[in-house]
Order: sequence, then C-alpha cells, then structure tokens
Amino acid sequence: MEQNWLLPTLIAIPFLAGFLCWLIEKVNDKLPRWIALFAMLATLGVSLMLWQQGDFSHLLATDGTTDAHALPWAAQFVLPWIPSLGISFHLVLDGLALMMVVLTAFLGVMAVGCSWGEITRRVGFFHLNLLWSLGGVIGVFLAIDLFLFFFFWELMLLPIYFLIALWGHNAIGGKTKEYAATKFFIYTQASGLIMLIGILTLVIIHFSQTQYLSFDYHDLLGIDLGVWEYAIMLCFFIGFAVKLPVFPLHGWLPDAHAQAPTAGSVDLAGILIKTAAFGLLRFVLPLFPNASQEFAPIAITLGLIGVFYGAFLAFAQTDMKRLLAYTSVSHMGFVLLAIYTGNLMSLQGLMVQMIAHGLSSAALFIMAGQIYERLHTRDLTLMGGMWGQFRYLAPFLMFFCAALLGIPGTGNFIGEILILLGSFEHYPVIVVLATLSLVFGGLYSLVLIYRVLFGEGGAPAIAQTQARQLKDLDKREISLLVILATGLIWLGLYPQPVMNASQSSMTWIAKAYAVKPPARPSHALHDTAGHTHEQNTDMHGK
Repeated sequence: MEQNWLLPTLIAIPFLAGFLCWLIEKVNDKLPRWIALFAMLATLGVSLMLWQQGDFSHLLATDGTTDAHALPWAAQFVLPWIPSLGISFHLVLDGLALMMVVLTAFLGVMAVGCSWGEITRRVGFFHLNLLWSLGGVIGVFLAIDLFLFFFFWELMLLPIYFLIALWGHNAIGGKTKEYAATKFFIYTQASGLIMLIGILTLVIIHFSQTQYLSFDYHDLLGIDLGVWEYAIMLCFFIGFAVKLPVFPLHGWLPDAHAQAPTAGSVDLAGILIKTAAFGLLRFVLPLFPNASQEFAPIAITLGLIGVFYGAFLAFAQTDMKRLLAYTSVSHMGFVLLAIYTGNLMSLQGLMVQMIAHGLSSAALFIMAGQIYERLHTRDLTLMGGMWGQFRYLAPFLMFFCAALLGIPGTGNFIGEILILLGSFEHYPVIVVLATLSLVFGGLYSLVLIYRVLFGEGGAPAIAQTQARQLKDLDKREISLLVILATGLIWLGLYPQPVMNASQSSMTWIAKAYAVKPPARPSHALHDTAGHTHEQNTDMHGK
C-alpha cells in the first residue's frame, strides 16, 4: 500500500497551529482564535477528503482474522523511527479510525467556537493546549505501532491538565480546579503506567518467540501468549477502563467535568472518553480474543452496574455539569456491553452511539457554559423559570436533553437500539435490565429540563437583582447548536454512511473476537459479495 501523506498531515495541523497560536498571542490576542478555528476546519476538511477517497466497503477477512494480511486498512503511512528497538512511525486508517477522526475534528471546531467569548486571558496558550490535546487524540486514533500509540496516549493528557488547572472553575462546595486537574492527572497516569507494563510484556513475549523486537501491531497479532494472555489483557483493560470510565474507576470524571472550562468539557465528554472505547476495539479484542471472551461477563456486569450507578447519581446532582458527567458514566455502560458482545450489529450500534453521544454531550456542556455565562451559577436549585426569559436557549436545551435520553429521530436512539438488539441473543437478562435503565435516563433528563426551564423562577430573580434583561443566545451560539442538532437528526434519520464506512473494520473485529485462533493462522479474503475466491472459480467451473 502506498504512503498516504494525509495521515501525518491530520496530526501535524493541530500541533503546528497550536504552537503558532501561542507565538502570535504577543502580537494580537484575537488572532489565536481565528488560527485555531481555521486549523480545525482544515483538519475536518482533510478527514472528509480521506472519507471521500477511501474504499471502506471491501476486504472482509474470514478464518484467519488475526493474520496481518487480512487487515481492513484503507490508507497507511510508515517511517522508521527507532529501528534498533523495532519502533516505527506507523499510522493507518480504517473505517473505525476515520469516524473517530471526523468526530474529533468536528468537535474541535465546536470547542474553539464555544470558548470564543469565555476565554479572555492567555488566549494563545489556551488554544495551544486545546489543539495539542486534539492532535494527540487524532494520533491515538491513527497510530498502530504500540509505542507510538502510547506516546500519543500520554501526550493528549498533559494539555487537559492545564486546561482544567488554568482556565477551569472552582466548584460549589470548596474543591479547587487544581484539585480536579491533579486528580485527573494521577488517575490517567497510573492507568497509563499499567498499560505500558502490558505493552512491554507483550513485546518481550513476542521477542522470546521470534528473536525479533517489534512494537508493530501487525507483528504482535496472533502470537501465542499462553498463560500470560489474561494478565496482559487486564493491563490493557485497566488502562482503557479508567479513561472510559468504567465503574468503579470513574472517580476523576465528575470533578474534571464540573471544573473544566466549556471547551475542556466538550473535549473530555465528546472525544477523550471515546479513545478508551477505541482502544478496547483496536487492541484488546483482536490481540487477546480468548482472554477477552473469558473476561466478557465481568466487563458486561461492570457496564451494567455503571449504567444504573451513573443514572442514580445523575438524578441526585444539583450542579448541572456534574449531572451531565454522571450521564456519561451511565452511557459508557452501553459501550462496554456492545464491545464485549462483539457481533457486527452491536459494534455497528456502538459506532453510531459513540458519535451521537459525542454530539449530544458536547451540545449539553456548551449549553451549561452558556447558562453559566448568563446566570453565573451552575446550581440547578437556583435556576428555574428560564422558559419565559429566553426565546432560543430553552427549546435547544429541551431538544438536546431529549436526544440524550434516546428519543427516536436522533442518533442516540439508533445506537442504543442496535446495541440492545445485537446483544440480546448472547445476554438476554443483561439487555432487559439495561433497557429498564433507559427509564432512569428519561427521569434525569426530565428533572434537568424541569429544574432549569420551569420550576420556581430563579432566573427572573437573578435578572431583577442584576437590574437587566438576561441576554438570549447570539448568532455564534445559535449556529453552534444548530450544527450539532443537525448532526444528531441526520444520524438518527440516515445513519447508513457511518455504518457503511465502519463495516469492514467492525466485521474484522467481530471475527477476530469470535474465532479462537491458532498461533499462526492461515487466512482467506472475502470479496464484497461475501464468497471466497476459490468458491467463485468452483461455481463457474460447474
């Protein structure tokens, strides 16, 4: 496959633009915003160009699913980096990575747009951190060399620390933003260290078998790990589970969300937690299929606990952003169910669900920021009565709350229904219980709508004390929300392009997970009609 220079370009644009934002801040503090906006639009443009160029509909692998020759890559880029250690700068793109990169670039544009009026100090350094975290995330989605993957995995975390610590808000009740940032950093660094131990153990076992040192995915696929497989799989799982987050490893999330600036929350909820689901799909299921199948009931049980736990705690919150943070914990339970069911329908549902959750949670965090700018509080007990104060804000909030609870016509509904249908055959009891949890989703969404928009009028009282009419959404804010709402409705009414793009990747993952491979499997390739080439020739002969 020829070198595709668009892949490193996707990573380079945010890094270079972020550095330029920081340098140009001294000249003009307005310019960094425009540079960041154009950089993310350019990244989005390149990712859409790759979607247009790539053929994501063929190359479906059969029995030898964990063989390196049957991988569903549509584009790749490889350069030697540290040859003596078997480390290369190896990027690949398949349908799964493409969808995640498009989501990252799209929400990157939204993050820059929503921080336009909110961030007034150190504007250049803010955009450096925002763009570098987005560049790191794109690197995670494209990297296929495990050392390079880990490099980007760590790189995307440090800018988030600064976003929370420097531009965050101190919480109601005394917890400082520095506390939230440090807690986030310790959780993610500790889990990253455990994952690094897993990566190094995998590489050492491969070296002991082949006398060839390599961090490349293609070389590490399908090796016989014997008794080590379960332990290494657990190292990877813990690394990803903290980021997802899986109950009981979610302790960093509510504080980080509640105290991050709006762009930081969009980045965290919309993009960062998707890197963990991506890691489970890309590395855990294909590299450790036997251990993953053995571990599946535990993972799915943890997911189910998370679904209810997140919903119950969301129901009890008074801080708007903490409520939204706990809804993420609840929704990620569905993600675990889909991943460890591991059939094509549940994985396709997962793809739609991740994009829809990214759009709806990003929109709600943007709206939480907009409300905070007007009322200077996120306390739901002090809000209420906003329906009569705002013409545009109220209906948008109702729409995105409805989307979050999975109303038909939005992408969230398609994702959840596909996950539940796909999982029912294997885990009927779990699916029935998870379906019941959707009632709680409706409950916390309605509580949020009631407390903010109706209820006893807190908003009119705030307007009176400040002796002014509360300002409705301006054109920039309305346009952001209209774009996000359009994306959710499009995904709800016509999810086919997303499912087509990710189909070959998801088929490959499902088969890699389902088949118990020998140490060095043979492979065969399907054509798009789903027949092996040998069968075709036999049929023509007859």
